Amino acid sequence: MKITKTVIGILVLMIVAGCSSLLLKPADFSWPVENVLKVDENGFISEERYTFSINVKQLFFAEYKDSTNYSGKEIRIIRDKLGYYFMTAKDFKNVYVFIPVENGMKLENKVLLSEIESLTSPVFNQKNSHIELLDGSIKYLLNHKGIVR
Repeated sequence: MKITKTVIGILVLMIVAGCSSLLLKPADFSWPVENVLKVDENGFISEERYTFSINVKQLFFAEYKDSTNYSGKEIRIIRDKLGYYFMTAKDFKNVYVFIPVENGMKLENKVLLSEIESLTSPVFNQKNSHIELLDGSIKYLLNHKGIVR
């Protein structure tokens, strides 16, 4: 009887230990500088340093309602400390915020910068808890929820 209780106790401890999840924190997922990635003829951008590759045809469709006008364009991308990816390009009116999901990226937020003018020369910078987007003399501070005022 005593052996049975001991065996059951050990099994319960093993099950409880196996069910607990491992959490490593704090973590900083930010990329120190933006990446400017050229879209290839198949609609993909890739960055070998981060082992990163994704098809951006749907991004162009979301922006222009046309997914065929992507080849040779450049996507500007940066990742913040929380792991969100910010993407935009010249002639875009929006910044798209994505979160990684299994086998892809899910749109978390679409930040409208202007209904009238599109970006002419966008540049991302990492700023402490925000992403800075410069377009000439115009400056936006962003987080995954939108423009920070």
